[in-house]
Amino acid sequence: MTPLLFSPIDLREVRLRNRIVVPPLHQYSARQHLPTDWHLMHLGRFAAGGAGLVFVESTKVERRGHGTLGDLALWDDAFIAPMARLAGFIREHGAVPGIQLGHTGRKARTSRPWEGDGPMPRTDENAAEWDAWDIVGPSALAYGEGWPVPRALALDEIPPLVSAWGQAARRADEAGFDVLEVHGAHGYLIHQFLSPEANQRTDAYGGSDANRRRLAIEIVESVREHWPAHKPLFMRLSIEDDAGWGPEQNVALARILKTKGVDVIDCTSGGVSSRVPTMYRALRYGYQVPFASQVRRDAGIATMAVGLIIHGDQAEQILQEGHADLVAIGREIMHNPNWPMDAAQKMGLATAFDQVPRQSGFWLESRARRGFGGVPSTWQKGMG
Repeated sequence: MTPLLFSPIDLREVRLRNRIVVPPLHQYSARQHLPTDWHLMHLGRFAAGGAGLVFVESTKVERRGHGTLGDLALWDDAFIAPMARLAGFIREHGAVPGIQLGHTGRKARTSRPWEGDGPMPRTDENAAEWDAWDIVGPSALAYGEGWPVPRALALDEIPPLVSAWGQAARRADEAGFDVLEVHGAHGYLIHQFLSPEANQRTDAYGGSDANRRRLAIEIVESVREHWPAHKPLFMRLSIEDDAGWGPEQNVALARILKTKGVDVIDCTSGGVSSRVPTMYRALRYGYQVPFASQVRRDAGIATMAVGLIIHGDQAEQILQEGHADLVAIGREIMHNPNWPMDAAQKMGLATAFDQVPRQSGFWLESRARRGFGGVPSTWQKGMG
């Protein structure tokens, strides 16, 4: 019997060959907001490694939503053709191409993680970009101590912002992507509006839960207007953020989003504050899976689980027990791009080596027949 992990799943009219998803993995490596050969290599190895769905990292819907100097963009039609190359390359190697759309909000102008992951210092090299950065948020409240204070978005700036998401969705479709995810988590702009800690507005976008989720709903409506009805729409939410927007509020939001055309909730946590979330202090395998399980059960919507999902049998158990419909494998698949094939082999799937192109699968199957591929060799057994 084929494990559920390796069974196809239909989302609207898009079929994934399995339930393994490569989530958006920021590379911070764009040049002038455009993808490079690095992105082609980075994404192509996951598609060729056997994943069912491969997401392009958070791609910004407008210039001021840029997080770093290396972010990708879809705020202009000029970006369609370069992004189409990525979508086509992913599809060519057997995976469904997906893309995440985002807006950094008050966390903009940030250094790359390996450069400190803090507020970006102004230098001679980045002065022009740095000076032009318009950092905005729901309120004039900084992300944390030492971070720049954003400019609160004026009420009349919100409709053009919502429209920018819709136009970016149109461009994503024209570029050939088949799955789209709206990034509403990790302390970025949509999450900032959701959070009572970051959003202290007194107009129609602040105050009550209903007002604070208004922007998220309007963005989804705009995206759905420009994203084809036969293509699925995901939304990433921080189900718990230790900042006043938790599971109960997200379940209520997910119920509404389902009626607006969202098909899958990508369940993560944290990010709205520079404080370390409580759940991060006790990391364990699948530490965020309960969030996906709760949203799936209480909101009646499909979910994707993410967070220290390391082993194939662990992923299979998550699916079999009904905690989620998809599993996202992030850093582990960066460590081993052939993770789907490796998991299938360890789970005894006869077609394990069919998970990857024959250019690789033929030789790896031959390697396994010769007693290698995770089985200690006679040479190793003789050492001591």
